[in-house]
Amino acid sequence: MRRVLVIGPCGSGKSTLAAQLGQTLDLPVFHMDQLNWRPGWVESSKDELRAKLASITAAERWLIDGNSGATLDARLARADTVVYLDFPIVLCVWRLLRRIATYRGRTRPDMTEGCEERFDLEFLLYLLAWNRGPRPRTEEKLRDYHGLLVRLKSPRALREWLASLDKRSNAAAQLAATAPD
Repeated sequence: MRRVLVIGPCGSGKSTLAAQLGQTLDLPVFHMDQLNWRPGWVESSKDELRAKLASITAAERWLIDGNSGATLDARLARADTVVYLDFPIVLCVWRLLRRIATYRGRTRPDMTEGCEERFDLEFLLYLLAWNRGPRPRTEEKLRDYHGLLVRLKSPRALREWLASLDKRSNAAAQLAATAPD
């Protein structure tokens, strides 16, 4: 895993996983929210965002978290792994509300400085409509990439997958340590 996407509904834990996975795999981590938003919640133009992503995805090693359907195709074309946090929307809504309460009036670590966390009804409604709108569009874009896809349906499945990665990393490190020179 050298070029990894982490996608899923808002509140699924993409940024938290990206930070953890980036450290585990020793990959530079890029958050779509930081790439897209300027201070004061000013959105970058599509051309600006595509240019930023083009330089990142041209590299051999990266991890990008976030959906942004307008740029998903370009990121998928270069990814070797797509981790899809396909969690229940009720859980994601709970996590989103908890995140708002935790960071309200402050900038999250995965967000551009000057974009303070706030309650946004339109954003909540977007999440509540995930299964009817964003999800089918995301699924359509993933159709040709099933060989790259790690679909995780619950936090437990995520924990088990991460544990399997740790076991593989430890086994690889042990093999490397015992290999003859």
